[in-house]
Amino acid sequence: MESKNVNIGSMPNKPQQKPDPDAAVKSSLAKIKNKLIVMSGKGGVGKTSVSVNTAIALSKKGYKVGLMDVDLHGPDVPRMLALKGTPDLSKNQKLNPLRYSDNLRAISVESLIPNKDDAIIWRGPIKHSAINQFIGDVEWGELDFLIIDAPPGTGDEPLTVAQVISDAKALIVTTPQEVSLADVRKSLNFCKTLKMEVFGLIENMSGFTCPHCGEKMDLFGSGGGEKTAAEAGVRFLGKIPFDRNVVLCGDSGSSFQDQFKDSEVTKAFEQVADNLSKLV
Repeated sequence: MESKNVNIGSMPNKPQQKPDPDAAVKSSLAKIKNKLIVMSGKGGVGKTSVSVNTAIALSKKGYKVGLMDVDLHGPDVPRMLALKGTPDLSKNQKLNPLRYSDNLRAISVESLIPNKDDAIIWRGPIKHSAINQFIGDVEWGELDFLIIDAPPGTGDEPLTVAQVISDAKALIVTTPQEVSLADVRKSLNFCKTLKMEVFGLIENMSGFTCPHCGEKMDLFGSGGGEKTAAEAGVRFLGKIPFDRNVVLCGDSGSSFQDQFKDSEVTKAFEQVADNLSKLV
C-alpha cells in the first residue's frame, strides 16, 4: 500500500491559526496542574498500555485527566480507549478532545486523519508544530493531570515536549530484562541532560501467574527495574504483572480495570495512581 504524507494543514476541523501560538500554549498549560510524559528507552515494553491505564486509574480517583498521544507515527490511544470520530470545535474555536469518561479526555493524530492506515511522514519541525497545536489549539480546560504518551526513544517528540513544557515530569516504563534496562538508562540520561525531573520508573510485564496451575514465572527476569531506579536515585512506582487480558482489552478498546477490578494489574495501577496523587 502506498504511504501518504499527511499534512497537518489538511486535518479536518482545524481551528484558525492564532496570532500568537506561544501565548495559546502558555494559556493552556497554565490550567494544567501536572504534566507527565510517559517514556521508554525501547519499543515493545507496553508504554501506551501503561499511559492509558494510568490515566484511567487517576480518572477513577476523581481527578480530571487529559491524555495526549504524541506517538505520531504509531498512535494507538484512540483504539485502546475505543474513541471514535473526530474532535469538534469549542466555542473558542479550539478542538474538543474526545471524551472517554466524565474525568478523562484524549487527543491523538489518529483522530484527525481521514484514513487511519495512512502513514504519518513528518520531519522534526512539523512534529514540533503538531505537538504545539495539541497543547495550544485543544480545549483541555482545567486538568489535574496531562498524561503525554511519547514514542520510544529520545527523538523529536520527547525533545519537543521537554522544550515546550518546561515543568513536565517523566514516567519511564521498562521491563525487567537487561536489554530494556540498558535503553532506560539512556532515557534517564536524556532527562538529566534536559533538566527534566524524573518522577519515577515503572516495571511493566513483571512476572506472570499461570491461570491453570497458579505458578508464578518471571518471563523477562525479575527486579531489574527496581534495581535501576535505586541506582539512578529515582522513585520506583511499582511492578505491573503480565496479564494476557490487558492485551485483549487493549485490542478491543475495553477497560481492563472495569472488567478485572480485583486483579493484581488493577491493584498495581491503583498504587501508581496513589503515588501520582501526591503531586496534587
